[in-house]
Amino acid sequence: MTVSISSTNEWQRILGSSTIVVTDFYADWCGPCKMIAPTFDSLSTKFSKPGKITFCKVNVDNQQTIAQSHGVRAMPTFLIFKNGSVIETIQGANPPALSAAVEKAVKLATVSAPGASFGTPGRTLGGVSASGTAARRSGQAFGGRPWRFSPFHFFNAILTFFGLYFVSLFSFDPYQAAEKSQFNVNNPRTGPTPIQLKGQKVGGQGGSARPGGVRTLADLGK
Repeated sequence: MTVSISSTNEWQRILGSSTIVVTDFYADWCGPCKMIAPTFDSLSTKFSKPGKITFCKVNVDNQQTIAQSHGVRAMPTFLIFKNGSVIETIQGANPPALSAAVEKAVKLATVSAPGASFGTPGRTLGGVSASGTAARRSGQAFGGRPWRFSPFHFFNAILTFFGLYFVSLFSFDPYQAAEKSQFNVNNPRTGPTPIQLKGQKVGGQGGSARPGGVRTLADLGK
């Protein structure tokens, strides 16, 4: 749809509301203007998009102020605006040049604005959305388990670190020493070795026990 500009206010409104404005400055008495008019109308029908791409016609005899403000001296003259600034000028009835310029401008109108891809609300790791139901806001750690500070786990981690450090420091093979160290949390630990007294183990099957499984020092000497 082509808009015939009837006033300066209408012209300024269109420049301010449309990303791309393709304008045909013409005169009724201009032969070349009439010759290229079907090409302009065809491009308008094909590419017009409300609020993005607008095609206008300005009669230089009726709107001399607009024509003079843009330095139009020959007819036809086609000016292509982007965000109110001229980006292309075509003078004369040249359909191929006009078509190429319009197609180039249309591509500029379809390019997303910088930063538009980051406009959607973000998500928190381990959370559902940015609406306040994220894991951290609800006091939940990653994985759904509640996270609480424990002095025991803190000092245990420090002890494990320095234990592995010193074992590796004073060993010929630091990697192997750290791997076999009792401070390695991935290394399964064996239980304490039972105390042997006179061929029997304390708590073993060979020792005698008082009723209820209670042993005294007198039982150890048996």
